Amino acid sequence: MIEDCGRRGDNMADRRQLYVEMRAQDLDSIRLSTYRTACKLRFVQKKCNLHLVDIWNVIEAFRENGLNTMDLNAELAVACLEVVLSTLFYQLNKRMPTTHQISVEQSVSLLLNFLLAAYNPEGHGKISVFVAKMALASICGGKILDKLRYIFSQISDSAGIMVHSQFDQFLREVLKLPMAVFEGPSFGYTEQAARACFTQQKKVSLNTFLDTLMLDPPPQCLVWLPLMHRLANVENVFHPVECSYCHSESMMGFRYRCQQCHNYQLCQDCFWRGHASGSHSNQHQMKEYTSWKSPAKKLSHVLSKSLSCASSREPLHPMFPDMPEKPLNLAHVV
Repeated sequence: MIEDCGRRGDNMADRRQLYVEMRAQDLDSIRLSTYRTACKLRFVQKKCNLHLVDIWNVIEAFRENGLNTMDLNAELAVACLEVVLSTLFYQLNKRMPTTHQISVEQSVSLLLNFLLAAYNPEGHGKISVFVAKMALASICGGKILDKLRYIFSQISDSAGIMVHSQFDQFLREVLKLPMAVFEGPSFGYTEQAARACFTQQKKVSLNTFLDTLMLDPPPQCLVWLPLMHRLANVENVFHPVECSYCHSESMMGFRYRCQQCHNYQLCQDCFWRGHASGSHSNQHQMKEYTSWKSPAKKLSHVLSKSLSCASSREPLHPMFPDMPEKPLNLAHVV
């Protein structure tokens, strides 16, 4: 009993540590809720070292611990979830060079406590297999297309058609992640959320599911999910331009250019926090850039577009067969 109380105290301390460090990042001063939510979840992802883990690593950890054969509604004890997370991070260390090893215990503790804060606030000690799969699939690293394909596999029937009630349950659970970082007013679950994405009568195949969730913009309730991936992709992008507000001589991440003021550009921190100077106003339309192109590159791009005969527009994602492929029988493989 004393040991349980001590363990609970350690868990609360780890949970507080995560939120205190997140608050120190001053992310609440970001005025746009979509960016604020994506930045907070990206912070949690990196703090727990989940950005080093992709969906295939997550699936492998599920398989090693038998979750792939369990009913999605089965209850998973917190101790079992801790074992799954330990498998995930021990396998990560095996893939990492010795100079980049992570602290498995700390990563497991931080992630476990974040998941419990989101899905087990009452402390009853269990979450469902479905919740564990959807939560980890949503906030792990890797490609968003791979993650969405896995999520679809968990909410579709044997004919490869999405089950609407399962999609509604997915939304109910995945939107607890923004709530766990105090963004519930903007991205909390509502009964209209699923209907706003897909009509109940419509048959939704994998391609339709991917088309909808990878739209620009995606459904409002999930707009933070692809943005979290875009944040990861631009974190180390360098723009050799001076910010018109803070006068930093270079920018990292997103760059914003005013469509009304001549050569007025803001770094992501200044734009997100609503800074403006001179004749520029927050009401002006801004264009977001994820890369830097020199004037010479822009000219060559314009020339290549003018000389091309056919459209090079590609679909948003590879097209997949409507009927799901039969799984390989690997029973004989040692």
